[in-house]
Amino acid sequence: MKILHVLDHSIPLHSGYTFRTRSILKQQHALGWQTCHVTSPKHGVFELDVEEIDGLRFYRTPVPKGLLNKIPVLNQMALIGPMRKRILQVIEAEKPDIIHAHSPALNGIAALQAARKSGLPVVYEIRAFWEDAAVDHGTCKEGDLRYRLTRKLETHVARQADAVTTICEGLRKDLLARQIPSDKITVIPNAVNIEQFNLIANKDAALLTELGLDGQQVLGFIGSFYAYEGLDLLVRAMPQILASNPHTRLLLVGGGPQEQQLRQLVNELELQAYVLMPGRVPHQDVSRYYSLVDLLVYPRKSMRLTELVTPLKPLEAMAQGKPVLASDVGGHHELIKHGYNGWLCKSDDSMALAKGIAEVFASLEERSLVISQGREYVENVRNWVNSVANYQEVYGTLINGR
Repeated sequence: MKILHVLDHSIPLHSGYTFRTRSILKQQHALGWQTCHVTSPKHGVFELDVEEIDGLRFYRTPVPKGLLNKIPVLNQMALIGPMRKRILQVIEAEKPDIIHAHSPALNGIAALQAARKSGLPVVYEIRAFWEDAAVDHGTCKEGDLRYRLTRKLETHVARQADAVTTICEGLRKDLLARQIPSDKITVIPNAVNIEQFNLIANKDAALLTELGLDGQQVLGFIGSFYAYEGLDLLVRAMPQILASNPHTRLLLVGGGPQEQQLRQLVNELELQAYVLMPGRVPHQDVSRYYSLVDLLVYPRKSMRLTELVTPLKPLEAMAQGKPVLASDVGGHHELIKHGYNGWLCKSDDSMALAKGIAEVFASLEERSLVISQGREYVENVRNWVNSVANYQEVYGTLINGR
């Protein structure tokens, strides 16, 4: 069986999207399946039309030129034609059995158009609704014209695809509310490659000294700085945390759209000595920074995106034997059972966040058990072997039906 994956972007770019994709592809290969891959023009600049990366072959789609490419909204629709053309070229070269398009909807539309000519079945995978991501990025507001149009596109692709997969129950329930038949939807949950994560027993002594964190209790977040992550709430919680425990430090590793705003907030609250922001770090050094953190904090704000979608980072923290505290949004509820494999606290409330952090640090005996149960959770439940196995029935049904 050969699957053609249609992607927004891919490795070597680093994002939750590319890491999930790589994990899925590697596990599909482990099952003996073949894959080929097309990326959209949003992958960006590339040197070769076909790139081999980490044993995977990616067919790149060039960015279209012309007037439409400069007009908002229309510039997005202008991506469909080049993608459809590239998909058809790859179908001719690779002879796949099925097309698996991954959100956003533009990829799904291009795949459906190519499928009409090729006769191949289409699976559409929704990792988040495009319209909700656009709200956080500031390109539209919930309920405005662009939001409604984007929502209609996502719903249209889900209805037209032969099968739909999602990453969590929140998205599945939303699709059911859009009248997508339940027997058409399969949940392929986020997971981790457990063999890629070692339990961290000790802190990296050299890095600890370099950052001046010896003798400190370290709160941490390692990832992309988007507004919905709620990192501003974590910074605002620091004065209250420091009032009860002056030997606390906050380590924010990464970067993104909110980086400058967070640095400004740190300066406004005069927390420069207590909040460290080393920026983005090489991928091979990430585990060194994880080792320094006594509690990973994920204070996501409550909005449609976070209520519906499960993140990957808390699972990666559990896999490394790190305790996790997260806000009680819907996406976190699917991953974390309070007091079992992590802790939850009220969302959008810096005071509640500070209180939750203090309670975790005060429960030393409970913390060891929770860490152990978190590791067991990703070992036995949230691993890619379990998740990717769910594609077998989805693909098999469509190919046999064809």
